[in-house]
Amino acid sequence: MANNDIIAVLKKTAKKQPVFLLSEIIPYLDEPLAVDQIFSAIAKKLPGLGLLAKKTGNDYTISQKTAEETLAITAVEAGRQDASFASQRMPPILETAIEQYIVKKTGKELSDPVMLDRLRKAIVFQKSDYWKPTHQRALKYTKAYSVLGYLAYHFPVYFVQTEHLLAMLARDGLLKEKMTVLDAGTGPGVVPLAIADFWSRLETATATVYSIERSEEHIEAFLSLRDQCTKKGERVSIKPPIKADLVTFDPEKIPQQIDLMVFSNSLNELGGLSIEERADLVLKLAGRLAPDGSILIVEPAEETTSTSLRLLALALKKRGLTIHSPCSFIWGTNCTPDRCWSFATGRNIQPTRLMGRLSECDEPFRYINIDIKYSYVVLRKDEKTRHSYRVPAKSRVLRVSQVHRHIDKRVNFIAAKMSENLGDGKNLMFRLCDGTADKPVFAVVPVYHVTPENEVLKTAPYGTIVKLDGVLVRYNKAHNAYNLLVSRNTRVTMAEVPDQED
Repeated sequence: MANNDIIAVLKKTAKKQPVFLLSEIIPYLDEPLAVDQIFSAIAKKLPGLGLLAKKTGNDYTISQKTAEETLAITAVEAGRQDASFASQRMPPILETAIEQYIVKKTGKELSDPVMLDRLRKAIVFQKSDYWKPTHQRALKYTKAYSVLGYLAYHFPVYFVQTEHLLAMLARDGLLKEKMTVLDAGTGPGVVPLAIADFWSRLETATATVYSIERSEEHIEAFLSLRDQCTKKGERVSIKPPIKADLVTFDPEKIPQQIDLMVFSNSLNELGGLSIEERADLVLKLAGRLAPDGSILIVEPAEETTSTSLRLLALALKKRGLTIHSPCSFIWGTNCTPDRCWSFATGRNIQPTRLMGRLSECDEPFRYINIDIKYSYVVLRKDEKTRHSYRVPAKSRVLRVSQVHRHIDKRVNFIAAKMSENLGDGKNLMFRLCDGTADKPVFAVVPVYHVTPENEVLKTAPYGTIVKLDGVLVRYNKAHNAYNLLVSRNTRVTMAEVPDQED
């Protein structure tokens, strides 16, 4: 019997009975199976179905997850989060803590020109190093001024960015009321401090945050900021970082049943490791992940780094993890991500006071970092995905991989919107993906052709699956890519998720 048939029976039984033995579904199967055979077929899918399994003798008790286990943000809590995002800045207490730490470490006031100049040099070095090929980067941030430069320039953007990602995870139902989190490669504690701030606007949710960091300088900054910005006894407990190198780290040193594992701007810095070796590292730590836990990997939006993340995600998918988001494999195939430059964006943050001081020079633009642009992937051990949509068998749409056969023709596609607007004032441009393309594909909309019938393409969030009816295919020779021209006669709609209950 196909696994899908077992799942269908399981779902129908769960609708009628909140608690039942797995053996109870055997009479309803087309082919009788032993309980252990059934469990092997459904184990990975249970968390995604909102079900729990408990060994009961030679059987399994199946029950529905209680509402308390998944974090459901109330209207009041959502209002607090929205108000925080409206400011687009770090909490004042954290901004002040960073300033005080820099003053303490340097023995200089923030107005000191020598100290500011050293910070500028550290920032310029980090930025120039960042744009080198991966294997030539230093990117260690281990010495005093390099860490201080990181605090001044990178920390604010990454902090606000992390809170946006936490909100995304909450919307996707991937956070819990009680969580254990691991931040792998924490640096000066961006992720733990963002979690503490995000959770401070929730009523009852709790979290315990563990982290790994190899740099003594970063750990010193982490602990200083933690102690100034959080209090003992609060609902988020931030443990001191474990001093270790991610590559050689022993997973036995962290708890089992991690609910959320975060790699934020850390894997790309392991320039000496191949994609396969990075996948080995993630899988090694994933052995401590809860069956319904999530892995969040975040990297900068720079093209090479972003593309490498997609290659890593596919390598992990081939080894048994599920890509939850943002990618949607709507044809049920693996993609070809070697040219997949896909990233999310957010509204600019407010520059900090320290950025303002650093920008008081001949090249102020070098020291203002306010753009939120990042690539991410969420992975799961179970088979839960953000979108379960699959293209219906008889749909009159083409796979994106067939686009080269239809140049100068008007055709229909279903694909995910995988970028915000990449165009200019005259043309809107959005990257599209359906999991089959081997060359980049973009939807291009002249601004004067935006109509109520196609504006969904403009307004839909990153990752949304859309249906495009009547787009004209053109080949862009200069970029070896394809453009799907959207006109006022093109209709763009949200792709509907078919009923999969029966």
